[in-house]
Amino acid sequence: MNRLARRLAPRTLRGRLSLVALTTAALLMTVLTVVFNTAMDRHLQHQADDELRNRAAAVATTVDTSGPRVRVLETVNDSLLDANVWIYTGTRLLEKPPSATADSALTRAADRLAARGRPVCAIVHTDNPRFVRLCSQPVSGRRSTATVITAVDLAPYRNSAATLLSGSLILDAVMLACTYALTRLAVGRALRPVRTMTDQATQWSAVGSDQRFGAENQPAELARLGTSLDALLDRIRTVLRHEQQLTGELSHELRTPLTRIVVELDWWRARPRSAAETHATHEVIAEAAQSMRTICDTLLNDAREGAQNTTTAVGATAVAPVLRRLVEDLDAREQLKTVVDVPDQQLEAGIASALLERIVSPLLANAVRHAGSTVTVSARQLPGGVRIDVTDDGPGVPEEFLDDLFQPGRRADPGDGHDGAGLGLPLARRLARAVGGEVSHDPEHSPGARFLVDLPAG
Repeated sequence: MNRLARRLAPRTLRGRLSLVALTTAALLMTVLTVVFNTAMDRHLQHQADDELRNRAAAVATTVDTSGPRVRVLETVNDSLLDANVWIYTGTRLLEKPPSATADSALTRAADRLAARGRPVCAIVHTDNPRFVRLCSQPVSGRRSTATVITAVDLAPYRNSAATLLSGSLILDAVMLACTYALTRLAVGRALRPVRTMTDQATQWSAVGSDQRFGAENQPAELARLGTSLDALLDRIRTVLRHEQQLTGELSHELRTPLTRIVVELDWWRARPRSAAETHATHEVIAEAAQSMRTICDTLLNDAREGAQNTTTAVGATAVAPVLRRLVEDLDAREQLKTVVDVPDQQLEAGIASALLERIVSPLLANAVRHAGSTVTVSARQLPGGVRIDVTDDGPGVPEEFLDDLFQPGRRADPGDGHDGAGLGLPLARRLARAVGGEVSHDPEHSPGARFLVDLPAG
């Protein structure tokens, strides 16, 4: 039963709201129709009783109860007054309608009413007419008492009641049809902005658009919906941005080891090779494959952290708090002296806080790895931008490695005992360039190494 009800239920919100409105209106109209027709039945019955009492009062004027015996006086309109009228003295019948017989159903009903001796009314079922209303009216005199009983055919009254009921049902049907149509029209118009917002959100999410609904000039309900959709679009845009960034980085970083594998295979297949040459080729391919695996792991981990921390809006970020937070995290893990040299004025970079962390963190981690005792982080204002310096007092970058410093997968000393895939500096430079900045190495600085981060001003 529940499954059938679910199948028959409308699938659209407009259909469901229209069905609820139709059901509510049907229940209300049913109650009103029953109340109205009940009241009309009682009103028509009272009208019939009033007519019977008026006729009984008119007949009573022709009944003489002043003497010891009841006498019925003859009048000019005697034939009209005698129609459907019974006159009794006690239980003895004095007069009856010319068309009624002594043993008819109406006469027997009149006998019963006369025997009660008080004003009373009753409905009698006969063959023709089918329903008859009878009322008794006692007439008291000084020496005798009579009872006048009048009857009326209820067919006109019942026909009026049936006509009213039919009219009420037709009116109810018209009202329900109008209610359903108007409700669907009103709900459809009310939901049109929601449908428009849904279509726009679908289109904007597909292309990662910057357009948003906002909460201005919107009803309260639509303002809340617009805010929710804006937040959803921001999250979708963030996911798309991370996906594009990850795809680009994977494509860029994997190109070098893949090229090495292809070159080694082409070289090996160019002519017959000795076992030693084949073994060397295998070693190169294995090393390149391991490098690819390390690159994938590094980039995927970096993408996961970025998806959790990267904000959706570019905005402006205060530089000093971010640098101090990064240095405090390093101080908790490294036994080094880290100095933060940031002027008192408020420096703001035109990038997100999490993105600033992802640019500076590889440089800071690299400085800590190679520093002798001190790492210095400084920042200053430049025309149209901000510069951050990360300096260490280590051995510096070997001169022969300067050309490969920002090449992915390259390390100055692979056997130095430190973990890493040679991706930190390339990632920092690529992220900085993505927002209009740059990461570079100062070859004139000595001793140690200094890296420069140039970012747009906030």
